[in-house]
Amino acid sequence: MNDSRKSGDEQAALWNGASGHSWVEAQVLLDQMFLPFEELLVDVAAAKPRTRVLDVGCGTGSTTLAVERRLGRESVCVGVDISEPMLEHARDRAKRADSRAQFICADAEQYAFEPSTFELIVSRFGVMFFNDSVRAFENLRHASRKNGELCVIAWRSVSENSFMTAAENAVASFVPGLAARDLDAPGQFHFADSKRVRQILLDSGWSDVEIRPIDFECSFPETELVGHVTRFGPLGRALREADAAMKARIFAEVRPAFAPYVHGDTVRFGAACWRIEARA
Repeated sequence: MNDSRKSGDEQAALWNGASGHSWVEAQVLLDQMFLPFEELLVDVAAAKPRTRVLDVGCGTGSTTLAVERRLGRESVCVGVDISEPMLEHARDRAKRADSRAQFICADAEQYAFEPSTFELIVSRFGVMFFNDSVRAFENLRHASRKNGELCVIAWRSVSENSFMTAAENAVASFVPGLAARDLDAPGQFHFADSKRVRQILLDSGWSDVEIRPIDFECSFPETELVGHVTRFGPLGRALREADAAMKARIFAEVRPAFAPYVHGDTVRFGAACWRIEARA
């Protein structure tokens, strides 16, 4: 996850570089881990007759493809993301599944969507990285049909999601460059403050804003634990520059930090998020 203020070009460099490739490598694991959120968005999409859905920050395409499977091949499901490596993987998945889903490599903050196109806009953890959130959601509103709906999921606070920062906290004392996350900058927890999120949506022209807390238990195999927690976030970036001795020390410290989350051969943790909804 990116937790420093970056220009659009820097964001593109990040997600088209090591971070994007890491998400591709871990696609199966991440889809399993975040399946409850995907299922929620698919249920929202299927709750009303719809034919056109946009998935913002679609990554490797799991939610986009799942929505199309539920709505049927006559639907038009479009995913947009800034990461070409992730989108290349999404397109390959679509081809193998004989899916008609479309994937656009672009910054949804600036992309010229066809106006008044989508009946529903969804996102699973993809809207917290905009440089200018008001501008981004204004652009998405223009892409929405009149009375079109928005349903996106974002993380709540760091304190409510201790699993997400346990690794960096465990090694912060001896790993250089692990600064505290800047919650005012684009990044994983940028939408933790629901009041700020509500104002962003109102300022960008959305109405009927509703923000509700949702909590899911996520799980994955214990054998994937160290690889997962050392691949992503600030620690993942630090490890790419660490020498062999530093890597060995990090791995030795990280595993014990996750003891509270390991239950036999399964890792389980609570994911505290916001379900954010609005109408165009």
